[in-house]
Amino acid sequence: MKKIALLLFVGLLYSCSATKQTPSTKNETKKAAYSYLALGDSYTIGESVCKTCTYSHQLVDSLQQTNNTNINLKIIAKTGWTTSDLLSALATKELAPTYDFVTLLIGVNNQYQQKDFTLYEKEFPILLNKAIQYAGGTKEDVVVLSIPDYSYTPFGKEPTPEAISMELREYNVFAKDYSEKVGVRFLNITDITQQGLERPELVASDGLHPSEVAYHLFMKRLYEMALPSFD
Repeated sequence: MKKIALLLFVGLLYSCSATKQTPSTKNETKKAAYSYLALGDSYTIGESVCKTCTYSHQLVDSLQQTNNTNINLKIIAKTGWTTSDLLSALATKELAPTYDFVTLLIGVNNQYQQKDFTLYEKEFPILLNKAIQYAGGTKEDVVVLSIPDYSYTPFGKEPTPEAISMELREYNVFAKDYSEKVGVRFLNITDITQQGLERPELVASDGLHPSEVAYHLFMKRLYEMALPSFD
């Protein structure tokens, strides 16, 4: 009887050891590479700063260094683009079916070129819905960035900075309200750019666009919002 009990006990131990799974590390559950799609205009492409100085490149660098993550960055942006230009470009670009993270920053050229505001009201929702589609329908993986306020730069301080700021505020209010309405996060970075005259280091050498320093501040705010998409 004792021998039978001993055999049963040994068999039970063997069974447990055979089925026990070796715990996997967090890194083993990660993808081999993640993807990030940045949509916008000169503020996204990084006019007058180095290629890797933009907020999107700095975000990728930070995530890869601190989160042991490989990220492929795709930027669809060009200086001077309005919402119409971005829509036209997206209609001709061959993009991946989905991306792990998508950002959208657009509208300053609608204001600068004095397009009717109703155009933004019509086309921003289309662009945001496309951004959601690029994120595979996952709204938590999309972030809309507010439009910088270029009236606080040497270029924009004359002759009517108050009018510029007021018009851009209208654009940002609409973008924020619509984003939150559909369940997409909205990140305010406008206040950073509104320090441009008192902090010249925030303005690029062209006297208009954000500098690498300003983009770093954008990135620091975006980092925590982006992190869950790359875990």
